[in-house]
Amino acid sequence: MDLELQPLNLPSDNPRPFVIAGPCSAETEEQVITTAKQLKKLGCHMFRAGIWKPRTKPGGFEGNGEAALPWMKQVKEETGMLTATEVATPEHVELALKYGIDILWIGARTSANPFAMQALADSLKGVDVPVFVKNPVNPDLELWIGAMERINQAGIKRMAAIHRGFSSFDKKIYRNLPMWQIPIELRRRIPELPIICDPSHIGGRRELVAPLCQQAMDLGFDGLMVESHCSPDNAWSDAKQQVTPDVLDYILGLLVVRDETVTTEGIHELRKQIDELDNNLMDLLAKRMRVCREIGQYKKEHNMTILQTGRYNEILDKRGAQGSLCGMDSDFVKEIFEHIHEESVRQQMEIINQK
Repeated sequence: MDLELQPLNLPSDNPRPFVIAGPCSAETEEQVITTAKQLKKLGCHMFRAGIWKPRTKPGGFEGNGEAALPWMKQVKEETGMLTATEVATPEHVELALKYGIDILWIGARTSANPFAMQALADSLKGVDVPVFVKNPVNPDLELWIGAMERINQAGIKRMAAIHRGFSSFDKKIYRNLPMWQIPIELRRRIPELPIICDPSHIGGRRELVAPLCQQAMDLGFDGLMVESHCSPDNAWSDAKQQVTPDVLDYILGLLVVRDETVTTEGIHELRKQIDELDNNLMDLLAKRMRVCREIGQYKKEHNMTILQTGRYNEILDKRGAQGSLCGMDSDFVKEIFEHIHEESVRQQMEIINQK
């Protein structure tokens, strides 16, 4: 289904990016108010802080709960900023609204659970508040869209998606893999849905926040949600990924925000070349599949198995190496040929199983 959406109507000096900033957790009244005032002084309009912080393992700081909500109310009264926090249960929703929280977001662990999402949706019926939904921990676009559909069906029309990356056992540079192709596909599927990037959770380290913010802008994201703390080294949760308000201001000042829609004759001609090359690729793939079907017929006549592991490994290794020589990432090229091989096997299976 299509989401029924209305404009967010959030305060911002610039249409892109709108910025929501604040600490990972609301730790103390002093920390919350100090950080908020520093951010407001630098022009920030929306303040975020975690009230409830269930951690991966028990024993760590899990938020102050309702006791921290008056601090958020004080932020709003003293600075005029809108306030935002994460909710994971109907009780969280009730308390957040009771204390005047302006924006609710739903975290990655919650968005991965349809039961939890339906419970939240039921608690939001009859409420007019912006709700942002983070991507699930696993890279599943349908699950992400389904989570937003549940909230939308409850009557919430002011919505946005937050891209915070995806969990992976094989952690390299990032805390959570960006897998940009997933939010790009989300934008293609639901073009009117605002998409916010969370560089703090993708990067996991403060030195990665700036380049991730720029990547998000280059991909046409609408907003940024950045963790900012008045004393990040002393933060009670996720200290390594938080930046001071001054550093955040510096990062935002360096951002290059490019126009999304203006095109020129020059790029039009280049796109025509791309279309022609894509047509050539399709012709080549069709020819390759014809040869694969002939191989399938040969295997059928000679009672051979479809999967020839040695040959498959040879193709992946060769094409990956060729890709590197041509200036492409070898893993990217291997993934392409994995999909080509999968389709080749499917077509050969059809031939072998024909009676």
